[in-house]
Amino acid sequence: MADDDRPAIFASPACFLHEIDPAYAGLPGPLDGQAWTDVNRWRKAERERLIAKRLALPAATRLAHDEVIAAHVLDEIGDVTGRIVSAYWPFRGEPDFRPFLHEVSKRGGLTALPVVVEKGRPLEFHLWQTGEALSRGVWNIPIPAEARPCKPDIVIAPVVGFDASCYRLGYGGGFFDRTLAAMAGKPRVIGIGYSGSRIATIYPQPHDIPMDIILTEAGIIRPQVSTVRALT
Repeated sequence: MADDDRPAIFASPACFLHEIDPAYAGLPGPLDGQAWTDVNRWRKAERERLIAKRLALPAATRLAHDEVIAAHVLDEIGDVTGRIVSAYWPFRGEPDFRPFLHEVSKRGGLTALPVVVEKGRPLEFHLWQTGEALSRGVWNIPIPAEARPCKPDIVIAPVVGFDASCYRLGYGGGFFDRTLAAMAGKPRVIGIGYSGSRIATIYPQPHDIPMDIILTEAGIIRPQVSTVRALT
């Protein structure tokens, strides 16, 4: 849905919704009209705040976090032999999971990247492994040069923000939600991001689909669990 610049109706600016108890805001369920406009505007502002926050992390810190996250994702998914695991090409400070894809291949798994076909349509997943040719896709994000559509068993989805119920705040295009809703036989979906991206709620709506789990450098978040279990 497109962003709307009509004035908000909250007593506090919409950009401060992350500081407000969700129950107090009165937005626990489906919204309509002005209320959705305000939440949509808040999501846009929150998205930019969280992206700027992760970009401000020193490169060495991000690298260390990425290694921890990747190691625990591998532990979480177990044996990958013959399974198709899709990750992504890093964008705007996202965890770099290219080494993870290489490790999956080394362990006997197949790897894939998501491909944006066009706005408003679900993503496709195309087989690709480290060293194979790439071309430029939408927003100049690299995609496999050879189109080999596949159905992944596991999808690793980067998050801009997330909450305790494993709802994911993305870039606003709705690609992952649209893709998961259209898939027959939903794959296991693992959201990954940095612990500093956690927020009280994304104000989920009926079109929002939660991740099966979300994993950060600090721990695993499972749906309906409000605390992070530390990883050791």
